[in-house]
Amino acid sequence: MTSLQGKTLFITGASRGIGLAIALRAARDGANVAIAAKSAVPNPKLPGTIHSAAEAVNAVGGQGLALKCDIREEDQVRAAVAATVDTFGGIDILVNNASAIWLRGTLDTPMKRFDLMQQVNSRGSFLCAQACLPYLLQAPNPHILTLAPPPSLDPKWWGPHTGYTLAKMGMSLVTLGLAAEFGPQGVAVNALWPRTIIATDAINMIPGVDIAGCRTPQILADAAHAVLTREAAGFSGQFLLDDEVLAQAGITDLSGYAVDPSRPLLPDLFLD
Repeated sequence: MTSLQGKTLFITGASRGIGLAIALRAARDGANVAIAAKSAVPNPKLPGTIHSAAEAVNAVGGQGLALKCDIREEDQVRAAVAATVDTFGGIDILVNNASAIWLRGTLDTPMKRFDLMQQVNSRGSFLCAQACLPYLLQAPNPHILTLAPPPSLDPKWWGPHTGYTLAKMGMSLVTLGLAAEFGPQGVAVNALWPRTIIATDAINMIPGVDIAGCRTPQILADAAHAVLTREAAGFSGQFLLDDEVLAQAGITDLSGYAVDPSRPLLPDLFLD
């Protein structure tokens, strides 16, 4: 399979950034894309809403569905999944992209922020999977793809921002568990992570990051497309890196993804 034509994707946090890039890549194949995110009205600090994202999906050949959904709220998630099924007849792919970030030490992490990260990242990924799985299990080539790093217990990733690392590694461990449970049932449950920092609004949370040393979200969109078009059976529990996925697909010149090809690239967190 080389196309996502006719497939239905449920993508969290898809009103902007990486989630939107993945949505548009699938839409160019003619996919149905449910845009599940909180951003229903324009925000001067963060461009993009569920409505502008759905319009962009429609404009490139897909069918977009704007769904206001806070993935911390179980009722909202289940309603969004039901609306997706009512509109498109099922769900073939879940992309757990939504994530909260706070790169501060313990004494500089308010518990409200700590709770937000745990609720959105690991709990939200688990909840969205739980809600989508009854439909994924009926799909011909089902995938769950989560934007999460390879699991690591290296203290260098935990000391500087324990709260965020716990939340992000929580997504990784959810992936590990779901893969063990549902991989044997034919669902491809995998994680994808960038080799370098990606130029999104999230990098504003990282002090001192020069956007010129980043890659664009398109590299993750293309890598996700390569993953989601693979045969699901027997393909589960993998922690994939964007450049390695693209290399396997025969794409080795990645200069076009760089914001500024003349600048050295900044490695992302959680990778040695």
